[in-house]
Amino acid sequence: MHTAAHFYATHRGRVAARLLGQRMTAFWPEGTQGRTLGLGYALPFLPLWEREDAPCFSARLDTHVTRAAPPWQGRDCMASGLQLPFDDLKFDRILLIHALEVSEDKNSLLRQVWKILRDDGRLLLVVPNRAGLWAHADNSPFGQGTPFSRRQISRWLADACFRAERHEDALYIPPAGPCPTAPVGMVEWTGRNLFPRLGGVCLIEAVKDIYAGVPSRPAVVVPGGLRLGAARVFSRSLTRRPPPTDAQNT
Repeated sequence: MHTAAHFYATHRGRVAARLLGQRMTAFWPEGTQGRTLGLGYALPFLPLWEREDAPCFSARLDTHVTRAAPPWQGRDCMASGLQLPFDDLKFDRILLIHALEVSEDKNSLLRQVWKILRDDGRLLLVVPNRAGLWAHADNSPFGQGTPFSRRQISRWLADACFRAERHEDALYIPPAGPCPTAPVGMVEWTGRNLFPRLGGVCLIEAVKDIYAGVPSRPAVVVPGGLRLGAARVFSRSLTRRPPPTDAQNT
């Protein structure tokens, strides 16, 4: 079985969750305030930010990788990436993991995330790295779906009116064979310093690019008496755009 729930119940999955959690808290320290949503399959990581006065929420995507899950505190639901069951501007932070690579409509999913994230909120996106080993081993959820390069994921984010602010790679331990035990921290440290772009996954922190939908154009002199229609600017309503082509993704 290659479901996320099955993977994180294994020894290798628990090691991977611990290493990823360490990198995630480098982006968002534990105890960071605000409403947090884990979208895709984020159950192993939400306890990092869980607080009594600011509980976390989970929305698992309805895919074969993320559908199954153990019970989790009554704040977990199944959701479609085409229509998330949350109000606009509801969350301060959204962790998107095991989501984009298995989504059939990536642009719509990112636009839905844009709608429910506060204008000053932050998105932490975790995707399989095309240049790493984990994307090419199908014994984990990171080996399912579509892996990405840094250039590709930046284009997907820009197309959905997000701006990537910080990139890091993680998971330098091997995805198969004997699982390292004690020295995994040293393996990660060595990988980040010697092969910074060859980790198994990419972590990208992004913010809303509020003005991305408003093109910059020179001023136009309009003759007096000429009536102009109202301009359409960026809307929170879902607008589907064609995904980047394979030629663009290279």
